Amino acid sequence: MKPLSENRRATFDYEILEHYEAGIELFGHEVKSVKAGHGNLAGAYAIIRGGEAFLINCQIPPYQQNNVPDDYDPSRTRRLLLHKEEIKSLSGQLKEKGMSLVALSFVTKKNLVKVELGLGRSRKKSDKRELLKKRAHEREIERGE
Repeated sequence: MKPLSENRRATFDYEILEHYEAGIELFGHEVKSVKAGHGNLAGAYAIIRGGEAFLINCQIPPYQQNNVPDDYDPSRTRRLLLHKEEIKSLSGQLKEKGMSLVALSFVTKKNLVKVELGLGRSRKKSDKRELLKKRAHEREIERGE
């Protein structure tokens, strides 16, 4: 599954512990826009309220600018489609300190748009520096050989 759009910053800012795949409730023109690769997941995260999961801060611009309802909001809150058992386990894990449910990418599965979510713990500034040093070192080794 090739991602339609990715949140590259999420893997840098968070240490991803578990991956989840969730369906997402979209309008028809939003589906076309996401499949065209116009979805933006920078800063997008999921919350659980009232036994349902929601995706917040996800930007999906209209597919055709002039063919959109007047009251369309590209950054509206969208409902995620997960099983009740998954929601229950996620809500328990999110109560731990420092845990977040971050949107990683949009993917298609059997012609349906899905969101890949990552349950992760935020990294401290020093951890980010170590990660950058490690990646640079690995790049140098790869070039040398």
